[in-house]
Amino acid sequence: MDSLTQFVLGAAVSTACLGPKIGPRKAVLVGGLLGTLPDLDVFIPFDDPIDSFVYHRGWSHSIFVHALAAPVIGEALMRLFKGLRDQRWLTWGAVFLVLSTHAIIDAMTVYGTRLFWPFYPDPVGVGSVFIIDPVYTIPLLVVVIYALCKKNWTSRLRNWVAGALVLTTGYLGLSAVLQQYVQSQARSVFQSQGMEPDAVYAIAAPFNVLLWKVIGLREDGYDNLYFSLLDGKGAPEIYEHPRHPELAACLTNTAAFKKLEWFSRGYFRTELVGDKVVVSDLRMGLTPGYAFRFAIGQVGQNGIQPIAPLRDSGLARIDADDWDWFVERLQGRPSIRKAEANTGDALNVLASASCNAGGGLSG
Repeated sequence: MDSLTQFVLGAAVSTACLGPKIGPRKAVLVGGLLGTLPDLDVFIPFDDPIDSFVYHRGWSHSIFVHALAAPVIGEALMRLFKGLRDQRWLTWGAVFLVLSTHAIIDAMTVYGTRLFWPFYPDPVGVGSVFIIDPVYTIPLLVVVIYALCKKNWTSRLRNWVAGALVLTTGYLGLSAVLQQYVQSQARSVFQSQGMEPDAVYAIAAPFNVLLWKVIGLREDGYDNLYFSLLDGKGAPEIYEHPRHPELAACLTNTAAFKKLEWFSRGYFRTELVGDKVVVSDLRMGLTPGYAFRFAIGQVGQNGIQPIAPLRDSGLARIDADDWDWFVERLQGRPSIRKAEANTGDALNVLASASCNAGGGLSG
């Protein structure tokens, strides 16, 4: 989630736990700072842009690391605040909750986090909420501002903090239920159109849980379907796109490709842009302007050869017409996404070359 959300969530959790002991203002500041602590991994240097992408939200987001860090940070807080000096278990528990809730809400996004590292190294990414969701953040922000205005702990403040935490936690739970519902509805839509994707994944659209992007994954292509909970009768528009596995076949043994395939859980596409082979994570962004695109191969005289990974940012993530389309679909009104409806042919042209058995190219 975004930094503001992580700050106010940590502040709210800390206020609920430590507010009665050190006062709401101090509890807010302590929790807010601790709530942003796991994201300091962005300052860790990585070898290449793919490592920076796939290893972000790594060990610093593990609940097992948080369990080890809680006593260390907790002891420091006990020495800093007089009201905590005889509250060891409460302080340790509060620190653990602030750190772990940071990781848990990150795990609710599609990017995910290594919640159970090192015992389970893969990132957990539910995808039922967008990285910025005002419905989740605003109640926490309001209660944190209210706590900062209160010098002393009161029963009314306690009720406000508890209410905000219950409300936002319930919202996350609701989002996960809605995701399963949308995936079920999407499978029915695909089947009604005679389509049988190998996998179906529903991802919350930006800023809300009313509109969802659903990916139907096939070996040689993928289908995007945008489903609104306010949709009336009639199947939503389905946008079909190629994945060009013939280009991926040239690079499957490279470390860069293996990392992207692993992190994306198979939801990727390969395309030829100029003379570069570019791999995009289908889960993040809208076709064709995905947020994470990496050039990992280059066309040469001897076919497609691996190159040092490069972050590709040549396509705009949001088309100028997308905002009108987004508002229409959010309200359940039929609308064609122009940027995507015209993408398929262009991608076929871009990816007109492929590997042959001898490592060369065929047109």
